[in-house]
Amino acid sequence: MMARPKPNALAWLLLSVVVIVLDQWSKAWVLASLPEYTAIPVIEGFWNWYRTYNTGAAFSFLANAGGWQKWFFTVLGVGISGLLAFWLSRTPRGDWRTALPYALVIGGAIGNIIDRQVHGHVVDFIQWYWRGYYWPAFNIADCAVVGGAIGIVLFGMLGGKPAKG
Repeated sequence: MMARPKPNALAWLLLSVVVIVLDQWSKAWVLASLPEYTAIPVIEGFWNWYRTYNTGAAFSFLANAGGWQKWFFTVLGVGISGLLAFWLSRTPRGDWRTALPYALVIGGAIGNIIDRQVHGHVVDFIQWYWRGYYWPAFNIADCAVVGGAIGIVLFGMLGGKPAKG
């Protein structure tokens, strides 16, 4: 008699869907409600709503590259999401330290891919600052990608197999 395979972590893709829905809902709100390039204080001295656009990647990397970067970042996002989904299919469902960060990265990557394909750029609207120092504007998808990447690194370092001694 063959043992039943253990459930894989593909169910964690539901979290990816939640990230995509929240990201796209927030960007629809931004596009309908916030003026372009105008700071709207949320917490004075720290946080603004600030509608802006990014044709590049993190910190506007390749933003002025002439248009090809839209497809480059789309292919990169699809490739990474596909690879992480494949790894989820081989991850036990209960292994949340692996599944959670993968699902966050997938949801964030797809949220920004949708923007690139629909608008030709990513809609950013969260701006943090302190005194005269401004962090580049970002969005919910960016938060998911960064949080997932930190989780992959952190849990990867902490979750290794104990050394035999």
